[in-house]
Amino acid sequence: MNFELRKTARGLTDEELLEDLRRVARKLGRDTVTISEYTEHGIGHATTIQRRFRSWFMALENADLKPSRSRIGISDEELFQNLRAVWISLGRQPSYGEIKTPLSQFSAGTYEKRFGGWSQALVQFVDWVSSDERAEPDEPQIETESAKKTWPKARKTKREISERMRFRILVRDGFRCGACGASPLENRGTELHVDHIVPWSKGGETVPENLATKCSRCNLGKGDAFEA
Repeated sequence: MNFELRKTARGLTDEELLEDLRRVARKLGRDTVTISEYTEHGIGHATTIQRRFRSWFMALENADLKPSRSRIGISDEELFQNLRAVWISLGRQPSYGEIKTPLSQFSAGTYEKRFGGWSQALVQFVDWVSSDERAEPDEPQIETESAKKTWPKARKTKREISERMRFRILVRDGFRCGACGASPLENRGTELHVDHIVPWSKGGETVPENLATKCSRCNLGKGDAFEA
């Protein structure tokens, strides 16, 4: 018996992983590779590629290979979350031609088939983004004497800012920091946050008028200061 260590794919770059996918496809004489085939013939295990590229289908697309099978059961929620991520990445409404890898996990054709057209998909997306605007507030808390001393007032909203509300505030503010004006469109690497103007700890509510877009640099440097 020969004792040999199998090579690992963990230290490879993204392009090296994709090239290994292509190598396996060439070896098999096919235009796609299944997970089991890569596990058998690839340098490492398929799970490494899945973690790196979010899914096996995304890895195949990035390698210019065909899907090993058609994905079924994609929910509207997944499609809308993906569209929101692309919109945030671009800092504006994406065009039909931009819904493709590496920006998008799904093709524009997927949206057309699901919603009857790209324009209709955008309409449905906007409805989805706005659908939590009338979310029920927290149950009112019973104010004890001790609570009255430490809590400014009964809360009308939850502290957590939902992903849909974050997106609405980013769109409202033009994907630009309200303090320094930084924008991902103009300054690569800019990370935008949405946070309370009057902090939650000081009685601020989670409502649009008390939320603002700030870049990570301005937001993390504000400390306990807030606009009165």
